Amino acid sequence: MNLRELPVGKAATVTTVGGEGALRQHFLDMGLIPGVEVVLVKYAPMGDPMELLVQGYSLTLRVADAEKIGIEGVRNEPRAAQEDADDEDLSLVPHPALGEEHSFQENYEEEHASPLEGKLTFALVGNQNCGKTTLFNQLTGSNQHVGNFPGVTVDRKSGFIKGHPEFEVTDLPGIYSLSPYTSEEIISREFILREKPSAIINIVDATNIERNLYLTMQLMELGVPVVLALNMMDEMEGNGGTIHINEMESILQIPVVPISAKKGQGIDELVRHAVHIARYHELPGRTDFCGRDDHGGAVHRCIHGIMHLVEDHARAAGIPVRFAAGKLIEGDPIVERDLKLEQNEKDMIGHIVQQMESERGLDRAAAMADMRFLFIRRLCARTVVKPRHSREHERSQKIDRILTGRFTAIPAFVAIMAVVFWLTFSVIGAFLQDELAEGIDWFTQRASEALEASGVNEAMKSLLVDAVMNGVGSVVSFIPIIVVLFFFLSMLEDSGYMARVAFVMDKLLRKIGLSGRSVVPLLIGFGCTVPAVMSTRTLPSERDRRFTILLTPFMSCSAKMPIYAFFTAAFFPRHGGLVMVSLYLIGIFSGILVALVSKRFRAEGEAVPFVMELPNYRLPGLQNTLRLMWDKAKDFLQRAFTVIFVGTIVVWFLQSFDFTLNMVQNSEDSILASAAGAIAPIFAPLGFGDWRVSTSLISGFLAKESVVSTLSVLYGSVPSLRASLTPLAAFSLLIFCLLYTPCIAAIASVKRELGGKSALELVFFQCAFAWAAAFLVYGVGRLAGLG
Repeated sequence: MNLRELPVGKAATVTTVGGEGALRQHFLDMGLIPGVEVVLVKYAPMGDPMELLVQGYSLTLRVADAEKIGIEGVRNEPRAAQEDADDEDLSLVPHPALGEEHSFQENYEEEHASPLEGKLTFALVGNQNCGKTTLFNQLTGSNQHVGNFPGVTVDRKSGFIKGHPEFEVTDLPGIYSLSPYTSEEIISREFILREKPSAIINIVDATNIERNLYLTMQLMELGVPVVLALNMMDEMEGNGGTIHINEMESILQIPVVPISAKKGQGIDELVRHAVHIARYHELPGRTDFCGRDDHGGAVHRCIHGIMHLVEDHARAAGIPVRFAAGKLIEGDPIVERDLKLEQNEKDMIGHIVQQMESERGLDRAAAMADMRFLFIRRLCARTVVKPRHSREHERSQKIDRILTGRFTAIPAFVAIMAVVFWLTFSVIGAFLQDELAEGIDWFTQRASEALEASGVNEAMKSLLVDAVMNGVGSVVSFIPIIVVLFFFLSMLEDSGYMARVAFVMDKLLRKIGLSGRSVVPLLIGFGCTVPAVMSTRTLPSERDRRFTILLTPFMSCSAKMPIYAFFTAAFFPRHGGLVMVSLYLIGIFSGILVALVSKRFRAEGEAVPFVMELPNYRLPGLQNTLRLMWDKAKDFLQRAFTVIFVGTIVVWFLQSFDFTLNMVQNSEDSILASAAGAIAPIFAPLGFGDWRVSTSLISGFLAKESVVSTLSVLYGSVPSLRASLTPLAAFSLLIFCLLYTPCIAAIASVKRELGGKSALELVFFQCAFAWAAAFLVYGVGRLAGLG
């Protein structure tokens, strides 16, 4: 049988893992190895992908990939956990003093040379969704975004440990192994191998320790000091489990520290251990995880035979020899290239591997993965007391009956997003926005009266009131809406729901050529295009990344909300909600249309397999949510008082003066009117050929919020704007603003990800598409008698 044929709720044993290349290696790294037990939990509402229980955690897999995995021994109930506590001796010499804070410093000072002085650098490494960024925030006081979705960290971030400016820690993207499968895995691996941090802080989810330790074993082979941070120990112990810390230390031969990153427990001890092993360059005492029995003897001989063969090459390439040997056995092309082996050496390695495969009865990659997981099972059997049950997992299963249920998942998603937008645009956000706008208007009026009473020069008064207070103030009033939207998005992501959305929507997105994992960048795009583009790095293929980035600008970002709200209040006050929803839907359907056309004519191949962990639901952290809200508000204010501020003043100057630098009475005689008038005819067929509108659209390249501030400056009042545009023309303008090129910061992020040529193509494509869509809307409206 294959895994596709396994009935829901049944268990079976994996016999073979098909596929090839990096994807197959990824399956093995995730714990899908011959001999492991799998349980089919459920299918997604649309029948694909499926959710499995393997190695104690939930993993998603597409049906097509499940057909490549052979199984046997189908049974109704999972087997009782088998503890491999056999006669294999896992212990080496006891690891001195680790776990005993009172003595480890004195013992090592007697045995080691003088400690290293000066700056130390630490790499924070761990699986996705293990609390790594939370720990980074605890260590540095940084305000990095934390989420309960695999791949929140999309680039390396650095900061200094609080109270220790000489200790720098770098938060690397979450990875499952050092086999490069996605771009973030490559980032993490290259940082460790090339930049050689003083020590590695390896954070592990204690509630899912078997899978997490797979990466730990690879890190220990790198010849870099490692400290193991067992995170979520409060959750582990709260469920009735525990870990024998000292015994685990003596077996692994590295410091092991229990912590709770969320509660800040154990952080000081972790820092002391990390600094100590870095100062004394204390390398892991164990790098050999092979058994000497029938399971591991063949692998052991293979590894050590290759180590002797490539030792000189590894030293020349700056790659630890044990790590290099293991990667050569797995068939890692990057390591093979870096070692610069001769053909006869490659042939000899091939013969050694072939002999191992014959003795072991498994192929090279599966044999290596099996060797590591066997060691992990034996280690956990001796050191881990597993909890009787997991309240978090049981709670997640109950919630998933609704949020990922066959008939309830999509209605639940639509309802949740509808509530989020309703609360943001009609209730909480709208109320706070009105209150802030009234306060800004009151302040502007009082300031204008004070300036007039003081006899301030008319030009200076116009600059302060019309440009700064009206222009910037009109944009600042939208802060509440942006903050409220990000509050809800952060709650959804932090809870673990976003991962379920990806699971539910995968089959639907695949119809337009995307993976379910693309849904997260697209949803983030409703907040801001810049982090949405950056978050595509978590997608495991270049094709998916490019495709998702192409569609991200069609998701209406929060910076466009001031434009929508401004025009809705001015032209459609009785139908504001309908207009808002229609704009978001038009953006989504436009993206789908572009995706279908691109899939047919441009994109090659199918979306990559959907292999992702489903984390347990957790209560969103208030501190993290408030931190994200503050970050977004601060970012918005910085733009308001930098880019938008400067842009507003420039627009004010150009529309207030003529080419002889005399202040004009009528803005139609200004420098701006002459320049913008040259491009205004382009927009005449769309219903808004006024030079003032053209000017605002140009300013929107800097920041979308600038459209509102520019119109406020140029028109002076809403009645003046109404006199210039019809409601149909206003809606056509909204369509153009919805679809035309994103801001310069978003274009810069696209350039960073895809290159300058792709960024330039995106600019021209978005503008052309927006013009065509607005032309269609205005033309249809005129034919229908709405103009």
